[in-house]
This record gives sequence, C-alpha cells and structure tokens, in this order.
Amino acid sequence: MKSILQFTFPILFSLILFSCGNADDDVSFDINDKELGLGEEPDDCLGFGENELLLSIQDEFTTLPGKVSVLFRVSDLMGNPISGLSAEQFSIYEQGRNDDCFEPISPSESFARISPNSQIFNNNTLLVLDLSNSVLESSLDELKAATTSFINNVMPTPTTESFKMAIYWFDGEDELHLLNPLTPSAAELTASVDGITMDISNDPSTDLYGAVIKSTDIAEGLLDENSEVINAASVVLFTDGTDQASRYKESDALRAVEEADSNISYFTIGLGAEIDTEVLEQIGKTASVFASNSEELENTFNDISQRVEEQAGSYYLFEYCTPKRDGSGESNLVIQLTHNSLKGAVQTKFSANGFTGGCE
Repeated sequence: MKSILQFTFPILFSLILFSCGNADDDVSFDINDKELGLGEEPDDCLGFGENELLLSIQDEFTTLPGKVSVLFRVSDLMGNPISGLSAEQFSIYEQGRNDDCFEPISPSESFARISPNSQIFNNNTLLVLDLSNSVLESSLDELKAATTSFINNVMPTPTTESFKMAIYWFDGEDELHLLNPLTPSAAELTASVDGITMDISNDPSTDLYGAVIKSTDIAEGLLDENSEVINAASVVLFTDGTDQASRYKESDALRAVEEADSNISYFTIGLGAEIDTEVLEQIGKTASVFASNSEELENTFNDISQRVEEQAGSYYLFEYCTPKRDGSGESNLVIQLTHNSLKGAVQTKFSANGFTGGCE
C-alpha cells in the first residue's frame, strides 16, 4: 500500500557560486538544489537554527503496517552533492496531535535504515560529445581514452537497471546524433566509443547551442518517462570550441538550461583556447571543467565523473518504523542529518491511518 503524502511551502535558498582553479584546469560549481522539495523548515520549537546542509524531499509514502519512507537528496549550501551517508547520521523527531513539540524517536527501536532506492528512483546520464572537425583531427584518441575512463568511473558495478547512460554526438548538422542508446552496460558504451572513426562527421562546423537544447529536451523526456518512479538526469557535454553553426541563439540555449527541471544536472568539459569559458560555465551550472590541452582531457573527465557519481549517490531512501498508530491522526516528522560537524533538517508530515504494531 502506497499513499503519496501531500506537502506545500518549498523554501528557496539563495544561490551561491563557488569556483576554484589550478595550473591544469579551472573548475566552477553552482548550486542545483534550490529548495527543500516537498519539505519545509523545521518548527522553531526544536531550536535547530539555520540549515548548514540541504535535504530536498523528492517523494514520501507510507507502507502498512507502519513504515514511513522518504526519498530525498542531500547537498551542502554550495550545491555540492553529499554521498555515502549512513542511517546512524540521521535523527528522527515526531510530533503527534498531543505533543507540544517534537519527540525524538530511537533509530534502533524504529529500525531506521537507508534502503536501496532502485525501485523508486532512476538516474540517467547523457554524455554529449563534440565530434566536429577540430576534435577529430587533433584530439580524437585522447577524447576516446578520456571518455572510456569516464564511463568506467561513473557506471556502477554490478550493473543496475536504475542507472543508465546514453552517448550522443554533434557537429555542424542540425541533429544530435545517437552513438549508443541508454544502457546499464559499461562494456557496450566503451565499445561504441572505441568505434568512433575520423570519418564519422560530414559537417566540420559546431552546433553547440543546438546540442544543448536537444539534449535538454531528451533529458526532460526521460524525467517524464515513468510516473511510478522519481527520475533524475545528468547532461555531460564536451566541446573544444564555440558555436559556429549559428543555427540557434545563445540565449535560447542558456534559457533551456536555466528553465530545466531541477532534477537535471548539467556538466561541461571544455578543451583548448577557443572555448568560451563564461558560456560553458552557464551551461554547466552544476560543474564545469576546462583543460588547456588534449593531454589533460582524461584528468578533467575524471573530475567530472566524480561529480556525476556523487550527484547520483546523493539521493537517499530513508525508512523507519513509526510508533504512531491508526487513529493518531496526521503527525509531523523532522529528519535531521549530521555530517562532518554540519547539520541540516527538513520537516514533513504523514498519516498513520491503518497503522498497526510491527513493521516489515
């Protein structure tokens, strides 16, 4: 039995831009988690103060005889995803209709746990490669090696149907070419990359803005593909230049990224001196990495692969058995996280309608 809980009042956080650099590459990160999703700030009676971590609720439901499940993603206030958390780092507080404030619920007695989210959460990555003439002539071998490393770093082992990747490429044509459809198989993806040849492209120009718009449309479609699960997508775009085809406006491409669903993350990888770093930073609003030459490509791809992996790993299905029972009405719930001396919390509510003793 699954009943979706209704919730309102998302809390908006201000955007903070973080950037750093070194001699080999420049990296810029921006927040992509802009609200608490289906959650709200905890009640003042708890005295938690300002959030230092952001828990953005994506979905929530209850299961008889007494289980409460909350799917949320976790980031710091600079948008960096936080993966690898354990149930022991979360505290549970409930407030029933007879409680003045929230009461702590023992994690051990409530069997609190982080559960596999594969049944209700899918993550798809779109790797979009610039295969215009300049790349094919000067850095194809390095790109193939870097892309292969990226695939092997990002794709989970063992494979899972809840995490897939597709590879697209673009040149000057008004088309986003499919190299390999969505698959959970790293071997299939790397074989497709290995098969890229110098004669793959018929148009030496670069339709960068068209690639951004088209990949966004594909990502949006993936989010709507299965209403039974929460879907997230990452667009990872590589280019060694600027838009030369002029088929689409820069403003339209940037608008597509800005107005995209918040469950779509954008990463860009730029190569060489001819790129427009400012534009690529705006397209890659989650993370942008720049390499000055082809020898640095594998390192920059690896930088982004870590971010993509962390983004996917920052979604948690937190579950516990509540002591509330049928007839207790609607109860308020607060989940608080402690991580590296930082804290964050989010409040929601659930109905114990039909709840009895015990929990699966």
